[in-house]
Amino acid sequence: MKKLFVCSTLSLILISCNANYGSYPVRTTYPSGSGSNSSANTEREYAELIKTYKPETADVLNDLLNADSPGNPKTSISVENQSRCNMVLTVSGNGFFKKIPIASGKVGYTMVPKNQNYKLSGMLCNSSYQSTKFISTSYSVKLSN
Repeated sequence: MKKLFVCSTLSLILISCNANYGSYPVRTTYPSGSGSNSSANTEREYAELIKTYKPETADVLNDLLNADSPGNPKTSISVENQSRCNMVLTVSGNGFFKKIPIASGKVGYTMVPKNQNYKLSGMLCNSSYQSTKFISTSYSVKLSN
């Protein structure tokens, strides 16, 4: 069962690698004027981040393939966006902060230090997603609206 999960997760990650990403910009907040809504702000933030974001594909794949390796101080978080909207996932923890643009129907992922609490948050089609998880091994979640 574990091999099936790893294989299906790997396929989702490989499928989501079709986009051209770079590193993300410093800007993290967007003003909300009287005429804007959270969906428009998310799309603006997504469009800005996607230009420069660089995914950690090789590191995440190595983590998933070598999941039983206790010597690695980092592990992976992957989020599958099953909604019809693009999203920006914010992952924050003790000394860690990252924004990950995730297109509709794609998977976003990052490497994080093990054995810490992380707050995962973002807007998904005008719905707020927030979760706090203690991450000690690779973690995967599917989001839909």
